[in-house]
Amino acid sequence: MLDNYFPILVFVLLGIGFAVAPVISGLILAPHRPDGRKLSPYECGFEAFDGARTKFDVRYYLISILFILFDLEVAFLVPWATIFKEIAQTDAVKWFGFVEMLVFVAILLVGYVYAWAKGALDWE
Repeated sequence: MLDNYFPILVFVLLGIGFAVAPVISGLILAPHRPDGRKLSPYECGFEAFDGARTKFDVRYYLISILFILFDLEVAFLVPWATIFKEIAQTDAVKWFGFVEMLVFVAILLVGYVYAWAKGALDWE
């Protein structure tokens, strides 16, 4: 019975080895030359002018959430487009699949128009 679990154990150990080996080799082989600039919390080229707890504009988050939302919706269109030939070959499914995707795109368009009308896409 334990012979069946041996390959799983080997794969787990190999996975752990592949994860730990680069970290250990980086610690051993990489040069370690600490510097005041390297150890500072900001390495962007200039001193921090504000604290880390400053508030960001909400519009930035709104635009990013809308981008993710519409990007994921477009990702649902790709599988449908790849199998559209198979959908179109069957008469019973042809119109159902097409109308279903039209409804999906219509809902997406209504959401886009709503976000545009509310001014969520305006950046001032």
